[in-house]
Parts: sequence; structure tokens; C-alpha cells
Amino acid sequence: MSEKQNPPLTPRQQAVYDFIADLMQRRGYGPTVREIATNFGIRSPNGVVCHLRALERKGLLVRDAHRARAIRLMRDGAPRPREPEHHPDSLPFVGVVSAGFTKQAFELQERIDVGALFQGRDLFVLRVQGDSMIDAHITDGDYVVCRSCDSAEKGQMVVALNSEGEATLKYWYPERRRIRLQPANSRMDPIYVRHATVRGVVVGVVRHHL
Repeated sequence: MSEKQNPPLTPRQQAVYDFIADLMQRRGYGPTVREIATNFGIRSPNGVVCHLRALERKGLLVRDAHRARAIRLMRDGAPRPREPEHHPDSLPFVGVVSAGFTKQAFELQERIDVGALFQGRDLFVLRVQGDSMIDAHITDGDYVVCRSCDSAEKGQMVVALNSEGEATLKYWYPERRRIRLQPANSRMDPIYVRHATVRGVVVGVVRHHL
């Protein structure tokens, strides 16, 4: 008996799938509903949700409706996206992360050549802006190499997003009813937020003056 085949994708469903897969390949996580709507000129978020539900029914992705970017592609049997051409010793450079919160992180589509220092498909690079981490020997203009993940141990240095989607580079300290984002600068106070998510854990630093 032959295996049951998933229904074929419509051209728009294929385009949405390819868009999601391409973003996940280049920056390590998927788009929001708003990003998909903007890319395809869809006026209503419900129109995007309908496409996502169709892709779920056809077994091509799984998503968490309660999280903005929680999309996981199902590769088995799914059309594989075309991978962008890049140097094998480069990592995706996705933007700038500042001393406070910034909207600039994860917006770029460039790559940084770091040779054999760091290797892995789940790594990405951010340029540091500001001096909130100078006591950790990370200065303005340095590059941090991060491993893409959605959780961190207490005290790890992370790139975190607040509920507005703004990013910051800080030490991660979950507390009872809040999260403390601790700078490595004795002149700066910690940032306290009720809700934040981890986008990556810092695994290395590339000095801008080297």
C-alpha cells in the first residue's frame, strides 16, 4: 500500500513556505505574522494565519499560536528551500544590539567571515552598540557570536527581546515575578522586565579593532 501523500501546495502557500524557510536559514528564526503580511501585501493578519494553518494541515510546519515567532519547519517530505550562496567560513550578521533596547537587531542580511573560529548552522553575529558590557571586555563596535536558542541558564550572557520585540545584550537572571537583565557596567543599573524571551546565548566575541 502506498503512503498517503500530502495535498500539493498552492503557489501562494509555496511562496509563504519558502519565505519562512529562507528567513530561518539566514537569521535562525522565523518571521512574525506581520512580517509575512508585509512581504506579501496581505492586509489582514487572518489571511496570513489561513496560509499558516494550511501549511500545518499539509504537514510542512508546526507553530505555537501564543508566541510571535514560534514556527518550526517539518523537513521530512517538505520541499527544501534554496540555500543562499555564502562563504563556508562565514556566519550571518543580523544587525546591531545596543546597551538598552533597540529595534535594530536581526534586520540585516549580511555575513561576517570568522574563518574557523566559530562553526555551526545555528550561530549568528551581532555588532555591539554602547558600553553596557564593558566590564565583560565587550566594547562598542565589537561583534558577539551567539548560538540561536530560546532558553538560557541563570547568569548566561544573552540577546533578549522584550514584549515589544526590542533586543538587548545582557546577563540573564530570571526572578520570581520578573526578569533582571544585568549589564556588565558598574555605572549602569539593571533592566527589569515582566516578560522577555531569549534569542541567543553568547558563545564568543570578535574584537572590532583586531
